[in-house]
Amino acid sequence: MFPGVHAVTSPDRPAVVMSGSGRSLTYRELNENSAKFARVLHDLGLRKGDVFAFVSDNAPECFELYWAALRSGLYVTPVNRNLSPTDAAFIIHDSDSKVLVVSAGVRALAEALVPLTPQITNRFCFGGPIAGYRSYEAMRANAGVPLVQCPRGSDLLYAASTTGRLTGMKPPLLPIEVDQPGDPNTMAIGMAYRFTFSDVYLTPSPIDHDASLRWCGAVHAYGGTVVMMEKFDAEQVLQALETHFVTVAQMEPAMFVRMLQLSEAVRAKYDLSSLRSIVHAAAPCPPVVKKSMIDWVGMILNEYYSPIEGNGFTTISSGEWLARPRSVGRSALGTLHICDDEGTELPAGEVGTVYFEREVAPFEYHKDLEKTASTRHPDYPTWTAVGDHGFLDVDGYLFLADRSSAS
Repeated sequence: MFPGVHAVTSPDRPAVVMSGSGRSLTYRELNENSAKFARVLHDLGLRKGDVFAFVSDNAPECFELYWAALRSGLYVTPVNRNLSPTDAAFIIHDSDSKVLVVSAGVRALAEALVPLTPQITNRFCFGGPIAGYRSYEAMRANAGVPLVQCPRGSDLLYAASTTGRLTGMKPPLLPIEVDQPGDPNTMAIGMAYRFTFSDVYLTPSPIDHDASLRWCGAVHAYGGTVVMMEKFDAEQVLQALETHFVTVAQMEPAMFVRMLQLSEAVRAKYDLSSLRSIVHAAAPCPPVVKKSMIDWVGMILNEYYSPIEGNGFTTISSGEWLARPRSVGRSALGTLHICDDEGTELPAGEVGTVYFEREVAPFEYHKDLEKTASTRHPDYPTWTAVGDHGFLDVDGYLFLADRSSAS
């Protein structure tokens, strides 16, 4: 369940296609290039548990970086390209990143980061030269032989808390090799949405968003093709869906609003018959918007709820949602518990803190033991909560009420 497997069985199948430019990576190229960068990182001294960061616009190379981390036991930290240089530099420093990779598409930010991150001694850029950075393409071309040992790595993602402080979410590294099954998030996504090698997945969101990176990685694990838009545009989404025969797309509610504002004539121009699922999350979707989308595309709208911490995952289909408006579904990863402020479990219908029970605690807040401890249940350390409140109905469907702190 990683690109190297599909590079053997279907080497010329596209792993990534850019919907605008048409640039692409086959599974052979994704496997070879990620292996080369993993080798480079190893030769630079990075070892299991170390971190590197990247700042980029949407580009195929981002997946080479992502899979280089996952196949060498490293953490990869995507830095939001819309942050100020000071905030971006904070993430790079706080994450303990040892290497920084940037794209020519974020040249101004990349140049501003050079004097703000003096601890970074190895910087690379792709897509064009940037002062202070070496060529990623040249470095990759001169890489040594692939690594023999390929322990599975992970991501180290950052988000702002209610105080505005940027905080890293760090999952434990799994005790498996990259080609072994066992990643719970990949398995949950695959089982919930039945991904296979025949799927074509559209992502119009920035690649530095957690859902974009993780879901595209899951699609690659199952051998599907990721179609990535350079940026969101309502009509261009419809064009991409038709042109690439997309089977699964993921969007945010704000995108639905923009698409519903298109005229009936524009919407009718495009053939969306290849679609079997449109997945959405990221923010609550107003019921009137969701109902309008179902009226337009049919019963293929599927919602999920999963905090950026990755401690749990719920899903709900169109039919289930129509029967239970405002629910975010039943759990597909982790057992749900609703508890009061003392940790006592509450019966169905009563609002309390939302906990997910897992076999092991699935995350910690990087360099913040106090905040990490605050997410653990007082009696069950593998039950974690990230500040959401809600209730379960008698059938186990979760309804979110409010949020006491941002993850």
